Amino acid sequence: MIKLRNLIGAVSVALLLAACGGQSQKQAHGLSGTLAIFHAGSLSLPMKAAADSFMRMHPNVTINLEAAGSVECARKITELNRPCDVMASADYKVIDKLLIPDFASWNIAFAGNEMALVFHDASRYAAEINDTNWYTLIQKDDVAYGRSDPNADPCGYRTVMALQLAEKFYAQPNLAKSVLDKDNRYIRPKEVDLLALLESSTIDYIFLYKSVAVQHGFRYLELPSEVNLANPALDSLYATVSVEVKGKTPGSTMVMTGEPMVYGLTIPNSAPNPEAAQAFVEYFLSEGQSIMAQMGQKPLVPAPTVSFDSIPEPLKKFATHK
Repeated sequence: MIKLRNLIGAVSVALLLAACGGQSQKQAHGLSGTLAIFHAGSLSLPMKAAADSFMRMHPNVTINLEAAGSVECARKITELNRPCDVMASADYKVIDKLLIPDFASWNIAFAGNEMALVFHDASRYAAEINDTNWYTLIQKDDVAYGRSDPNADPCGYRTVMALQLAEKFYAQPNLAKSVLDKDNRYIRPKEVDLLALLESSTIDYIFLYKSVAVQHGFRYLELPSEVNLANPALDSLYATVSVEVKGKTPGSTMVMTGEPMVYGLTIPNSAPNPEAAQAFVEYFLSEGQSIMAQMGQKPLVPAPTVSFDSIPEPLKKFATHK
């Protein structure tokens, strides 16, 4: 934990120094009020580092961070009418499917990630697990694994997709069903909820984003690119798998189709503090992108988006037409 705090502190200081060099005193003190940011659990540490630096630059702004599964974040806006200034999703499609056009107008992609199998030294079979036997080992009776809820969290439905792809890649019929039918008592609303279960050795493995493993100092098994949903060159392969999850309205469903992982963010149409929200997004997509690289994620800015024309002018430099 000390190492992790040091990483966050070092990143925050570096971002603060870089940002302050390009900001006037008037600009630094021109914003005020509270910012409510809903974000994916896998963004907890990067968002904290960015928020801490931003609040030092803008002392009259208070940022309240609220982590949840990305689908759950969206539902707080669409179903619970919770005030939100910025939403950052682990899957840009959550914003496209659940928020646009009624609750948001645009979506900017900003980072990539990959699925991994996360564990530690005390995990059963930690000394022998590799990319050819992992799917056999996690099905053993003496092994327990955890995953997040597909209906609440992109990591949850991406776990299902990764297992579907593994079934194809390893030519193992019924692999996905066999693994998914096991250890359902260890399904949690968002992926980071599983970390305490791993630390306590209640479970041995987690299907999780590589970035979270890097941030928390866990060991991880890199899955083949045909499985990990990280390689843009394999887009057509990833598109052969899909997962049905809860939809925009109660009782409805929507289909999430496999594709390379892309995170996205937006400012909801009803944001209470849009000026400060835009300033934070501009900061996060510029100086803040160094956080993503240092914490195990690949920055994608600028990236193509179908909603380019609706993006506020100061933010268009972070996106391109799709």
